[in-house]
Amino acid sequence: MAVALPAPVAPMLAVSGEPPAGRGWAVEFKWDGVRAVTAVAGELVRAQSRLGNDVTAGYPEIADLGAVLDGRPAVLDGELVALDAAGRPDFGLLQHRMHVRRPPAELLARIPVSYLVFDVLWLDGTSLLGEPYDARRAVLDGLGLAGRHVRVPPSTPDVPARQMLEVARAHGLEGVVAKRRASRYEPGRRSPAWVKTALVSTQEVVIGGWTAGEGRRTRTFGALLLGAHDGDGRLRYLGHVGTGFTDAALTALLARLVPLEVPESPFADVVPAAEARRARWARPVLVGEVTYRNLTHDLRLRAASWRGLRPDKAPAEARLPE
Repeated sequence: MAVALPAPVAPMLAVSGEPPAGRGWAVEFKWDGVRAVTAVAGELVRAQSRLGNDVTAGYPEIADLGAVLDGRPAVLDGELVALDAAGRPDFGLLQHRMHVRRPPAELLARIPVSYLVFDVLWLDGTSLLGEPYDARRAVLDGLGLAGRHVRVPPSTPDVPARQMLEVARAHGLEGVVAKRRASRYEPGRRSPAWVKTALVSTQEVVIGGWTAGEGRRTRTFGALLLGAHDGDGRLRYLGHVGTGFTDAALTALLARLVPLEVPESPFADVVPAAEARRARWARPVLVGEVTYRNLTHDLRLRAASWRGLRPDKAPAEARLPE
């Protein structure tokens, strides 16, 4: 009988918020990578991004999941991360892998990727979606997942989430995710049963244009013009970002933006004249991520720095910060 992969599952998503208080929560560290739900059946492996795109070929490190599972068919949820020399996830490193569909051996050796598995959604023909978090976690821990590029990160039950956030801060991690221990898995839904708290303010943005570069950037661009969607689906202007780019990123981004150029601003509100005067507008389809210090009263990101493109996110997912 031919082995078939289990059906794909859309990932459950967390809401942003302060660390929840009280009992009944388990806390996991927030990993700075790319989400992937992976179906495994024997030697067959298929990893899908949040948007449902097949990313299996881009991360051959997960090809041995079948062996790690001793051939048991399963659907796993986790994060693909690139680790720095200290063993911490480094999103900047991962950027070198995110756009490569079939990475060469040199790149695999220079920037290996690990799969951190934090949930099991289906096992041996049985769906676990309706099971509470504690039950799914017990099954996951019982699988004994341990390989060169696969591991299960810790989950800490009934320790205050705020205390775990300070542990994350001390170890240079991105933050924490608190999950209700009695909650079921809700595919494709952003649920208050999972609450994420980041130590660094990040924002998903849509690129709506760019400004011409000067000096050493004459051949590329000076800054990207950024926006995010409000509750009515309008693309609101958030300001610009001109730092955080490598030379390679500047060149690669401009190559992607030029074919997207349009004659008018895609933003619903008026872009300040000083920026609009130098702007070249782009069809708002590229999603990126920035860090920032705070948000001004007129919805401008202060001290924004570019982190990279997010091909795993749809433009509609870039929403105004709360």
